[in-house]
Amino acid sequence: MAMIGTFRKAGSGFEGSITTLSVQRANVRLVKNEEDRSDKAPDYRIFAGEAEIGAAWEKVAQNERPYLSCKLDDPSFTAPIYPSLFEETDGGFTLKWTRSGR
Repeated sequence: MAMIGTFRKAGSGFEGSITTLSVQRANVRLVKNEEDRSDKAPDYRIFAGEAEIGAAWEKVAQNERPYLSCKLDDPSFTAPIYPSLFEETDGGFTLKWTRSGR
């Protein structure tokens, strides 16, 4: 897995940055979704500045480790990407991405 972002807890959400070869963005926020609580609604909405760039759902891995399953999309991407946000032992959070197999 490639680490493409670092975050910290901020209230009921998260704040941080995403960095790849083509994307360098600070001020990325995961905001708790309090409005739409339907079964398939995301638990968080993801913003870069004022632009909504994705969503995240709370999940639990097979090893009982909680994480956020994210979907990020932007007009500059050829397709959406699906990274995961994990808590680290130091209390920070990392956004990790793996290219899906074809």
